[in-house]
Amino acid sequence: MSETLRYLQSESAEAGIEIGALVKYILLDAVNARASDVHIEPWESTLAVRIRLNGVLTELVHLPLDLMDKIAGRFKVLANLVTYQTGQPQEGHAPADPELGGVELRISIFPTTRGEKIVARIFDPGNRSFDLATLGFEQDILDAFTTLVCKPNGLILLTGPTGSGKTTAIYSALYMLVQKYGPAISIATVEDPVEFSLPMVAQAQVNPAQDFTYPKALRSLMRQDPQVIMVGEIRDPETANIAVQAGLTGHLVISTIHSGSTAGVFARLMNMEIEPFLLSSSITGVLGVRLIRKNCAYCMQPYEPEPHIMKSVPLADRETAQFRRGTGCDQCLSTGYSGRTAVNELLKVTQPFRDAVMDKLPTRALQDVAINQGMLTMWQRGLRRALSGETTLEEIQRVISVDEI
Repeated sequence: MSETLRYLQSESAEAGIEIGALVKYILLDAVNARASDVHIEPWESTLAVRIRLNGVLTELVHLPLDLMDKIAGRFKVLANLVTYQTGQPQEGHAPADPELGGVELRISIFPTTRGEKIVARIFDPGNRSFDLATLGFEQDILDAFTTLVCKPNGLILLTGPTGSGKTTAIYSALYMLVQKYGPAISIATVEDPVEFSLPMVAQAQVNPAQDFTYPKALRSLMRQDPQVIMVGEIRDPETANIAVQAGLTGHLVISTIHSGSTAGVFARLMNMEIEPFLLSSSITGVLGVRLIRKNCAYCMQPYEPEPHIMKSVPLADRETAQFRRGTGCDQCLSTGYSGRTAVNELLKVTQPFRDAVMDKLPTRALQDVAINQGMLTMWQRGLRRALSGETTLEEIQRVISVDEI
């Protein structure tokens, strides 16, 4: 039984629910389950509390709707927000508190037609490792990505949906550089927001309200003599242009950009009016990242996927496949999964690929060039994880499209 349910069924709760205690137990349940987020949202007849486990939302408890304003007020106090303001979105940060599991919280309050929705992102400083070797990268990807990061200049881009591990991968790369070069290297970041404090790294957080934007921060940063620059996200043509130019002028730049695929990054940047010859000269590699849930080691057993799902598996692989899935147990909270690992696609910019970018080939053709140069697609790498029994075929299809390009 969860701490929240235990509290709600206790004698003290019968005498009157204490909001501070209720919020504490909700957060402790999330921390103990190693959730990444807590969602508290007014539904038609209840206040639904859900936690995101291994990337999937799971119901924790349903509370009476009349507690909504009090719970929202408690979260606003934790994040030092305006408690009486209910019609505007608010965002804030709650520092680590031992009573709340020792985690830091990024709290977002959003007004809906039924009331305020609360989402708390959980950051556990004691349970966060920035070690590239522990992220689940396959060895060839890890070696190639490490080689790119150790180059003295160029632009490395990471792409993937929100929550796919892009920031963790970049932080790990920066931490590796700090470990390797120590005080001999100058590293600076521009982020929105700064999620963790890295040793020996100058981190800055953009603040549009004070006109401290990505472009303004980067232009100033270029005069700070950095060797490595991390840009939280390329969102607009001006930021893209500065990042590309920095990669061409002796800096190593690492950033993220939203795109459907690694090859699609180039079309996205061309749509921002960045010239193809600049892209082909500056970008050294694009890493696509996804996170998949791993089978629970305590309850996984062989199984046969449904015929319509098996259609995506090549005939040659079906005979040797070792499909497994978790049946659900106490260790995995009856989900069948425990923990997550990375599935990646690394597009290394070779000379044939540069020529294809210069010729403005469409995304599909660019991907074909990369595959001909030895790139394994995200789907191929994910399928290998399912064939070996590390995860289920259904999980791979949930995260990665069969024809993803």
